[in-house]
Amino acid sequence: MKTKLGLLYGGKSAEHKVSLQTAFAVIKALDLEKFEVYPIYITTKGQWIKGTELKKPVENVNELQFSTGKEISPLSLATTLFQAEQDDSPLDVIFPLLHGPNGEDGTVQGLLELLNLPYVGNGVLASAAGMDKVIMKNIFAQAGLAQVKYVAFIRSEWEKAKTEAYQQVETELGYPCFVKPANLGSSVGISKCTNRSELEAAFGEAFQFDRKVIIEEGVIAREVEVAVLGNDEPQCSVPGEIVPKKDFYDYKAKYEDESTDLVIPAEIQEDEFAQIKMMAIKAFKALACSGLVRADFFLTKDGKALINEVNTMPGFTPISMFPLLWKETGLNYPNLIERLVALAIERHAEKQRIKYIV
Repeated sequence: MKTKLGLLYGGKSAEHKVSLQTAFAVIKALDLEKFEVYPIYITTKGQWIKGTELKKPVENVNELQFSTGKEISPLSLATTLFQAEQDDSPLDVIFPLLHGPNGEDGTVQGLLELLNLPYVGNGVLASAAGMDKVIMKNIFAQAGLAQVKYVAFIRSEWEKAKTEAYQQVETELGYPCFVKPANLGSSVGISKCTNRSELEAAFGEAFQFDRKVIIEEGVIAREVEVAVLGNDEPQCSVPGEIVPKKDFYDYKAKYEDESTDLVIPAEIQEDEFAQIKMMAIKAFKALACSGLVRADFFLTKDGKALINEVNTMPGFTPISMFPLLWKETGLNYPNLIERLVALAIERHAEKQRIKYIV
């Protein structure tokens, strides 16, 4: 029996285009002998449009942006209303390929929990905490994980006392520093600042994308990442290193050009990898993660690892770190997808053991 797999992608988010690229890559890698694949496109306006079963991989990403189709209610995913053809039965698993707000932040995960549907990836808590960089770093601090210094502001605080906000950044962090929207990924809205004028511009840029921003201390360090896979017993991939040819690993470097070198496996010492691996699994458990995360670290010259962040829905584009790390570890792309689906089913089955009626 084939597994009926629903792919959720697009979304009402600044990372809409990133999600399309992820969906395109996943569809190309899926074994259609094992899966019945149903694309579900969420437009930038929040409409859910169901496509017909994919009988073959799509040729280009534009085919995934349905201008017309069967618009559905999200609630129909768990009912017979989803059935478009007579032989179409309810979906077995949902694979949310959504990045950023309204997809990676626990909102869709909460919907799928209410519908009692198995879904790939992190649950509500991990998704929400992992999306908000301030909450995530607070949890890391509570767990005793070493990280760079940071401060955060909400828009109303900044608007009432801009000069004081800039002075606090300069006093507590200094330059260089990085200003980021708290609830976005893919390097959207991020700026590197080396002086007051750049800092002022960076605040304005970041607040376009979120009502909360985080400012992080700049450090001289290597950027090392590991991929984590599992539920209760997570495992780590080999490490990889990002070597940007620009000041930092921005959106364009990630998705639009080849201005970054990815070194896999990273050339680091065994004790450095052991430290990073331990911290990645500790972060995974501290956020109550499940399925997958990519954990990003700074590695200083003296061999100290500082956790930067975890990404609860890392990209699956051909140049993305997560699948490349697992490929080097011995798990190729199609098998990685199958493993993620199996983990989703495993976690869903475990939740069914919970007693809800006293």
